[in-house]
Amino acid sequence: MNMPDLNEARKRTKDKVNILYDEYKVPENVKNIGNGKRYALLTYGCQMNVHDSENIAGIMEDMGYTRIENYEKANIVILNTCAIRENAHNKVIGILGRIKHLKETNKDLITVVCGCMAQEESIAKMIRDKYPWIDIVLGTHNFYELPVYISKVLEDNKQEICVYSIEGDVIEDIPTKRDSKVKAWVNIQYGCDKFCSYCIVPYTRGKQRSRLPKDILKEVEELKNNGYKEVTLLGQNVNAYGKDLDINYTMADLLRDTSKIGIDRIRFVTSHPWDFTDEMIDVIAKYDNIMPYIHLPIQSGSDSILKKMNRRYTIDEYKELFYKLKNKIDNVSITTDIIVGFPNETEEDFEETLKVYNELKYDLAYTFIYSPREGTPAAKIKDSISLEEKEKRLQRLNELVNKYAKEANCALGDIYKIFSRPEKSVTFYRNALKIAPQDTDIHLKLARTYEMLNDFNAALSEYSLALNTSGERDDILSSLEKIWQKKVDENPKDAEAHANLGVVLQKEKRYNEALAEYKKAEQLNPANINTKINIGTLYQEQKKYEAAIPVYDSILQLQPHNTNVMVYKADCLK
Repeated sequence: MNMPDLNEARKRTKDKVNILYDEYKVPENVKNIGNGKRYALLTYGCQMNVHDSENIAGIMEDMGYTRIENYEKANIVILNTCAIRENAHNKVIGILGRIKHLKETNKDLITVVCGCMAQEESIAKMIRDKYPWIDIVLGTHNFYELPVYISKVLEDNKQEICVYSIEGDVIEDIPTKRDSKVKAWVNIQYGCDKFCSYCIVPYTRGKQRSRLPKDILKEVEELKNNGYKEVTLLGQNVNAYGKDLDINYTMADLLRDTSKIGIDRIRFVTSHPWDFTDEMIDVIAKYDNIMPYIHLPIQSGSDSILKKMNRRYTIDEYKELFYKLKNKIDNVSITTDIIVGFPNETEEDFEETLKVYNELKYDLAYTFIYSPREGTPAAKIKDSISLEEKEKRLQRLNELVNKYAKEANCALGDIYKIFSRPEKSVTFYRNALKIAPQDTDIHLKLARTYEMLNDFNAALSEYSLALNTSGERDDILSSLEKIWQKKVDENPKDAEAHANLGVVLQKEKRYNEALAEYKKAEQLNPANINTKINIGTLYQEQKKYEAAIPVYDSILQLQPHNTNVMVYKADCLK
């Protein structure tokens, strides 16, 4: 048993990082042990965890296991965990309770907890003391040893906890089972040495260490040859790539060389503003296959809070970088992270964040209430701000986030429409509607885009939603009339089209034309009660009650308990 130690995890030395190519091994007694068996893999957290899970999936399938989504039917359940916020903790603790019941009915079930939560002292101790039915606990530095520990559990039938609090090495040649056949994650760097005061990552992921360029470029080349169209270069702080290598090779060099391989799209996450160089900006601007998307966490708009966070830049320095990116990279999209309610954040500090957000108008922001992480310096600060106040501030910030995200998505939709790419416009307009589902103008933009694509059913749906959110606007009614008339012209025997055209004409107060369409619909489909109701309401709207009553009577002969029609008739009799 090897338990984590945060005091050891925070140490940084000048010891050389080992790059190892032959560490991953499958013991003989578990080779092909998974044949006919299934594993479930639950992933929590960041993109790095998602890619770690692709490695875990590769390891499991290397032993013959088949993946299954329903963990209740699995022979092995693996939780790849996240430690960045308390919410992620709570999700894992909740699922552990459900898995315990499975273990009670299936003694052969193997349960595994790995990832960043396992690197925390309190979590590892809790599992040891309160969750003896969890079979294996591995950290971020040695999850590739999973076959070894499965072998040990099968032989010894006792809990195995092996979590190293070390600076870490670079382990190459771990199997990978990728989730996509088009987009791929590619690790370029592990760990972090920034030690932001709120962040647990330097303790759970070890010191900053870069893969060799030749290994990264080889992986990208293989992905391209296998038909992949996009790679995302991953690291806790990708901009710092290469600083720990003694070969004078930077992130700018890696981006340039990756671009020259010729894969269609290249992205990278996550960046720290402190390490974003002018050379990087120039490379991104120069190569078309490096996507003009930058995730640039600001965390706070207050210099006082940034200093307490140990972010190592001021707001003026951040804004200088932001505007460089905007001015040098065509159509660049910039997103960010913001923490609300850092210990003792004042209203003035928070107002500074709102002020900066109003100035920079990010395309999107990921916003969070500060979550203290045990062992970090910020967790020791006595906090005077109530949770209620933090929640109010988060809501105020999110209103701004949604406002500018909606504007950005609409602007992109408009741009793609101008450049005759309406299929792309649809994506951005729909993104905007997720933020503002009652926005009439966006429904109209989307409806007209669907018309450009000749998807008239989708256009009708959006026009109808626009009508619901705006009232009976003449321009919307005119658009609906045009489409339903087109459908009638294309198929004169389409009873539904005639009836719906009648509804639009009725809303436009063109009663004679509406009645003519309803009559055509009724002739084509005499059994449709709704058309008869439309005729009745049309007469009633014109105060032609003597004409409406016989229509309602004919409906009640067919449906004597139709209460809506009874009400309509009663209103006529008044």
